[in-house]
Amino acid sequence: MAWYDSAVFYHIYPLGLCGCPHDNAGEKGSHFDKIGEWADHARRIGCNAIYIGPLFESGSHGYDTIDYRKVDCRLGTNDDFKNFVKDCHSKGMKVIVDGVFNHTGRDFFAFKDIRENRENSRYKDWYCNVNFYGNTEYNDGFSYDNWGGYNLLAKLNQWNPEVKNYHFDTVRFWVEEFDIDGIRLDAADVLDHGFMHELRQVCDSLKPEFWLMGEVIHGDYSRWANGDMLHSVTNYELHKGLFSGHNDHNYFEIAHTIKRLNGLVGNTRLYTFTDNHDVARIYSKLNNKEHMYNVALLQYTVPGIPSIYYGSEFGIEGNKEKSSDWNLRPDLDLADFNEQDELPQLFAKLGMMKQNFPELTYGDYQELQLTTTQFAFARCLDGKAVVTVVNNADNPTHMEINLPVAANKAVNLLTMESESEEEKAAREAANAEALKKALEDAKNALLEKAGELVGAAGEIKAKAEDAKQAVALLDVAENSLNDVAGPAVVTIRQAMENMQRVLDEFCKAAGVSNTMGMAAGGNVDGCDTLAIQDGRLIVDLPANRGVVVYLTQE
Repeated sequence: MAWYDSAVFYHIYPLGLCGCPHDNAGEKGSHFDKIGEWADHARRIGCNAIYIGPLFESGSHGYDTIDYRKVDCRLGTNDDFKNFVKDCHSKGMKVIVDGVFNHTGRDFFAFKDIRENRENSRYKDWYCNVNFYGNTEYNDGFSYDNWGGYNLLAKLNQWNPEVKNYHFDTVRFWVEEFDIDGIRLDAADVLDHGFMHELRQVCDSLKPEFWLMGEVIHGDYSRWANGDMLHSVTNYELHKGLFSGHNDHNYFEIAHTIKRLNGLVGNTRLYTFTDNHDVARIYSKLNNKEHMYNVALLQYTVPGIPSIYYGSEFGIEGNKEKSSDWNLRPDLDLADFNEQDELPQLFAKLGMMKQNFPELTYGDYQELQLTTTQFAFARCLDGKAVVTVVNNADNPTHMEINLPVAANKAVNLLTMESESEEEKAAREAANAEALKKALEDAKNALLEKAGELVGAAGEIKAKAEDAKQAVALLDVAENSLNDVAGPAVVTIRQAMENMQRVLDEFCKAAGVSNTMGMAAGGNVDGCDTLAIQDGRLIVDLPANRGVVVYLTQE
């Protein structure tokens, strides 16, 4: 059970966040105070790991590396970063950085030596297919392999022992000097597998639980993420399903993706993201912005390691413009945002759940119910379960879901607040004495409301015997009572809602389940009704909302 199993990442693209010049002309910056402010924000919303990338000195966007042993001067100094890592570690946060080991920029020392010395360069075999009879748009008088068709990014020869050892020494440098906790391998899908296998061995010997994650777009992720190579890879397949499955009202796509990936990678936890520095912001991709609520619930509760791309917790938008990615990497000021808004608060609650409920990390995945617009699944562990229920329809839905474990208590985790053991003990002691009186008051209040119902509509007098009969009557009354009896329906609804609030407030304060069998959870945080009846979880969800439920035995 390593730290990264239950990690929640916050991904910062520092050159963009800090408003650095797009081209590196040697202008020195000092921005780690700002990066630290955002790291503190990430911790407040439940993240326990920071991914900084890219970090190394580069010529422009960060992936045309010039110096693998130096922090980009536009951001600050090596000492600035060292202090940043220390500060993060003191607050219980891990730090990983980008490792761009597939290619370099044209100003990397080895490539510059080839430009200067051509055939006589001792580094000519550091790059793939260097051809001194060819040429490029840079008119160097030779050609070479690149990444993605961009000659700005010259492809390294990972089979060359000198290249491999240079990269391994780079990793040693960042671990021994800065105590980083992991590396994200850029373009891992085109890296040599033998290189990644050896890198894993080096990293395992350097630092316990050092994490290797790779950028992989398509394919069988287990080819890269396994016990011999990387610990995880980017889950682009689910990333696509999270927005298209909602835009198309097709939860079958998301459910199929989860099952397919579980079959491929088993217990390997993939890096689960909704957007990053290379793709449009999730909020821009969603046709219905209300779907962001359920996207967040799914991202944190399906198998995987969730990651937030800076700013997306506030619902910012961003699309590529004229083949440029800089619009995806904006300069943001934290003071312009409110952490108390609904969306960042949702992420904060989900982050707390991820770190406090091991079911969301180690629990077995079990699909419970699936339609195009409704989806329910459980993460089960040691007889307990966390159940996610989502509705992407534009109207409310009623769901009755078979329990995945034996349970008599259902708790809406989105309404829970964290408390210390001392606070919990004090709360339980204070509420124990009030238990009997509160229940008696609740019963009396229900009888009083039942009396009001009798006076309001004689037709339903016989069915206003107690709370359960009044609840059962609601559906019948709303469909069959005539216009004259309309006020009776309103009275029933108001009476039961008033009664429900009394019970909910008491149950929340006392820390007990709703013993009268009525709906628990209220119309807050995605759920109108939540109860266990006859071995089923009963959930009423508003349009485009969901709930995360903890099932247990009292």
